[in-house]
Amino acid sequence: MNKDRAEGKLKDVAGRVERQAGEWANDPNMQVKGAAKQAEGKVQNAWGKAKDATKSAADDATASKPPRRAPEDTDVEDSETKEARR
Repeated sequence: MNKDRAEGKLKDVAGRVERQAGEWANDPNMQVKGAAKQAEGKVQNAWGKAKDATKSAADDATASKPPRRAPEDTDVEDSETKEARR
């Protein structure tokens, strides 16, 4: 979790509280400010999630293992077939 996700979540919660307080106090101005802060927090949180996903994908790409070899053919061949191929 990065800084943007933490701050975004904090703004989201603070905006919810402010919006709810505005509803209880019947103050439309406070409701609008709270809703705006809540939306700002959601956007910042989404931005942080995108940054985390990008970093994770980059880390996975650099730490990936080389491709595995295909398994050898495990069919049992009789000695005549082996001799015919040689």
